[in-house]
Amino acid sequence: MAHARLHGLEGWLPGLSRSADHGLLWTASAGLLAACGDRTARRAALRGLGSLLLASAAANVVAKSVAGRQRPVLDAVPLARRLTRQPVTTSFPSGHAASAAAFATGLALESPALGAIAAPLAGAVMVSRVYVGAHYPSDVVAGAALGVSMAALTLRWWPRRPSGPASAAPPAVAAPALPRGEGLNVVVNSGSGGSLLPGSDATAEGRAAELRELLPAARILVCGADEELEKVMAEAAEDCRALGVCGGDGTVNLAAEVASGRGLPLAVFPGGTLNHFAVDLGCPSLRSTAEAVEAGSAAAVDLGQVLAAEGDRVFLNTFSLGIYPELVRVREELEPRLGKWPALLVALVRVHATAEPVPIEVSGRARQLWLLFAGNGSYDPPGFAPSHRSALDGGRLDIRVVDGSHPFARTRLVAAFLSGTLARSRVYRSVRLPALDLTDLHDVPRMSLDGESVEAPDRLRLRTGVRGLTVYRPEHPATP
Repeated sequence: MAHARLHGLEGWLPGLSRSADHGLLWTASAGLLAACGDRTARRAALRGLGSLLLASAAANVVAKSVAGRQRPVLDAVPLARRLTRQPVTTSFPSGHAASAAAFATGLALESPALGAIAAPLAGAVMVSRVYVGAHYPSDVVAGAALGVSMAALTLRWWPRRPSGPASAAPPAVAAPALPRGEGLNVVVNSGSGGSLLPGSDATAEGRAAELRELLPAARILVCGADEELEKVMAEAAEDCRALGVCGGDGTVNLAAEVASGRGLPLAVFPGGTLNHFAVDLGCPSLRSTAEAVEAGSAAAVDLGQVLAAEGDRVFLNTFSLGIYPELVRVREELEPRLGKWPALLVALVRVHATAEPVPIEVSGRARQLWLLFAGNGSYDPPGFAPSHRSALDGGRLDIRVVDGSHPFARTRLVAAFLSGTLARSRVYRSVRLPALDLTDLHDVPRMSLDGESVEAPDRLRLRTGVRGLTVYRPEHPATP
């Protein structure tokens, strides 16, 4: 390789090698993928970066210190091909090759097409490291093998989503076909996110304009910042054949409560930041839901219910007590000043440092809990961070509990999660039930319903309303 002459590449390969220093090439690539707005691309970018970080640490921190191999002698490498600044670390394995292979493999695990695009670039980076004299070929081969292994290892903590949307039952309430949206009233929440909604204007006015174009006969109501969403939603449910909602999961939760109470089918138009329910349903865009409304294609989904003397509530995705509602509360306090994602990071650090387990009774048994999570349906992966469902009509609540009564519970939880042994940890329990009673909640100030923090009652009963809500869904739902 030192004597090889790849005409036309003498200037290009050294530049490519330098661009991959400290993972800058791959970080920039991940940023471009995240900015494109496609959910699959964002997941691929996140897995790619996670794989890169693992591979870089394994190669540069662990393997290099163990191997201690010296760099190749540069005498036979032409000056024009040598790097301006020679690396000072040991040679085996190649950290650049590990990072390149890890990033490309991470992309391929989520999107084979993106992986196929990244693979030639990753291969060129690997070749460049030998061509400029920074590594022996065996360094690069070992680094590439390490990178692929680290990317595969991410599946232990973060399994891939299923290839299709969640299943659902036939509709329990007739969902009429509404050509051009005739008889449909849609509430667009201006307070929802939308920055990650692919192919749509991120503003409420922009989403409303797109809905008017898709369904010109529908009545579109934009709820402004100075209006009460509950009041606007109740008004929209009058004199209509179906209720529509465009917003995040918290807004969709409110619409589901109104629609189920009035026996109306619900059309969910994704208009938030993450849109968990719409994606699980197979409606990742405004157009996909609009087409289902016009065709009268629908399904029945389970509806999580919180029964309490102070009033009943519903949830489409998740319910929780403990550290998560407090995290939401702190994030909401900081969000006007910091923005959503920085506020979430600050809240995470603050709550983790100061939070204490909450005392409650679960089915009559006194417990000290860091977190009680209830998913409306069976969630995957079966670890501490549930992200998606394979079915919306299972008739079960996915209960997950983090027990705070054990010594060093938080430390043990983190260690079990990182080691992939969470299912066997004594501080973590999971079970699937049709109902669960929670009492003696006097010291629990807040609970979370679909990501919204609300005041908790003194006692409540969680249960699933089987096929409790009819929602419009395309006949052939989109893959998430």
